[in-house]
Order: sequence, then structure tokens, then C-alpha cells
Amino acid sequence: MYVLGKNCKALNTTILNPHVHLLGDDAACIAYVRLTQYMDKQGQARTQQSEETRVWHKRDNKWQNVHFHRSGASSSPFTFPGHK
Repeated sequence: MYVLGKNCKALNTTILNPHVHLLGDDAACIAYVRLTQYMDKQGQARTQQSEETRVWHKRDNKWQNVHFHRSGASSSPFTFPGHK
């Protein structure tokens, strides 16, 4: 989930071309393109694209995200909790 920045408002976030790789019974990796459409503080419609990868590990019968990476869109208007 993204937390909205003070300077913009999210309109739509889409995950494109997801690729899921199961790594046994207790691990998985998903890679995808995140397309975020939003209004900036001047009211202009903006579109931002980034590539993301997440690694998941099943612990105590619950899936937990143990690693996150984002490439592109270095001046992201959003902040992912716990990641910069």
C-alpha cells in the first residue's frame, strides 16, 4: 500500500505484467511494472512507471514480504512504509 504524499493525490495504481516464481512451498518472488496515475499539486495529470520486485517467505503459515526493490521513478511522489 502507498501512503499519499502531501503534494499529490493518487488516482489509480495498476500492476502490469506480473511474473510469479514459486521457490518451493515457503518462498515466492513476484516482479512487475507499477503504473501510477495521479494529480500533482498544480492539478496536472501525471503518470509514473517503475519496476518492482518482492520476495515473500511463508513463516508460521503466513506469507510475509521479506524484501522489496523498486527501479525507476526515482522522484516518486509516494513513500512505501519502511522503504526509501
